[in-house]
Amino acid sequence: MRKVKVGIVGCGNISSIYFENLNGTFVNTEVYACSDLDKGRAEQAAEKYGVPHVWTTEQLLASEEIEIVVNLTTPNFHFDVCKQALLAGKHVYVEKPLSLSLENGTELVRLAKEKNLFLGCAPDTFLGGGLQTCSKLIADGYIGEPVAATAFMLCHGHESWHPDPEFYYKAGGGPMFDMGPYYLTALVSLLGPAKTVCGITKTSFAHRTITSDKKFGKVIDVEVPTHVAGTIEFYSGAVATMITSFDVWHSTLPRIEIYGSQGTLIVPDPNNFGGPILLRPAHSSEFQEIPLIYNYADNSRGIGVADMAHCIDTGETPRANGELANHVLEIMHAFHTSSDSKQYAQLVTSCEQPKPLPLGLVKGYLE
Repeated sequence: MRKVKVGIVGCGNISSIYFENLNGTFVNTEVYACSDLDKGRAEQAAEKYGVPHVWTTEQLLASEEIEIVVNLTTPNFHFDVCKQALLAGKHVYVEKPLSLSLENGTELVRLAKEKNLFLGCAPDTFLGGGLQTCSKLIADGYIGEPVAATAFMLCHGHESWHPDPEFYYKAGGGPMFDMGPYYLTALVSLLGPAKTVCGITKTSFAHRTITSDKKFGKVIDVEVPTHVAGTIEFYSGAVATMITSFDVWHSTLPRIEIYGSQGTLIVPDPNNFGGPILLRPAHSSEFQEIPLIYNYADNSRGIGVADMAHCIDTGETPRANGELANHVLEIMHAFHTSSDSKQYAQLVTSCEQPKPLPLGLVKGYLE
């Protein structure tokens, strides 16, 4: 099996798991070069993970050896770097979100199609053992026909632990754009594409005070809604209730639950790759834990890149693809536009429900 050469742009905190998995876990990828605005940070990553080349981004994009560019820059650079990579003839996979604006996300999807290139985007947690097992349970009819779902991400923001939390309270931040991709990608993978969104948003606190060590005591002006609630109607007929919030100290609400005509499925945290999974058929007296029947239950970030590498050779469509990511991006925006307009938001994007991974995969392989 050949190894597809990957170039990583952006060597910040999230990059370590990509370096580790793309160079060590997956048999069909290797990180050939990396770049960062801070060259020293790229050099440290290259030395730690055995990457042969530290280049500028321009050099990386010009390399004839590299087939996939993995864009791990901050969200405000996602569009520009992805567009440059596509124009350079590279397949590209980007951390979430695909772009800050739907217009830019749609442009990337269009450009990738024009260039006959793959565009992919995190999160790829829906390819983990937890959500893949849930998808199989639903497909096999264990809860009957899905009729409804709930999805809740409730916390009190990042200022108590993140060293640089300011971004989360500026345009492009907020709980929906920070954590919504995990929950919405999971819902679309389980229920299919959505068609209508109704949302209400709120900014509960005009200012936040940082209590993490690096910037302790600094006051942040909050520029985005920090409590986003609403409903999603899917083409399948299912209706989901969703809340993402940075305004809640404590909660006992579940992460995701799927309600079917014949039972209920409690889905694991979509920010992770593993379980637990709980199932309760309609006439059962209690929930039972379901063992995972798929691999990749540990931190497998980069599996979307490995799947893309596999698809380069087979001609199949990557599961964590641009159409899926752009549909999720529109759903996130729709919560806000629905609230602002006080009307339902009718979605204009769609996507195919991602096909499941094959059963019986050995760790490191996608076939």
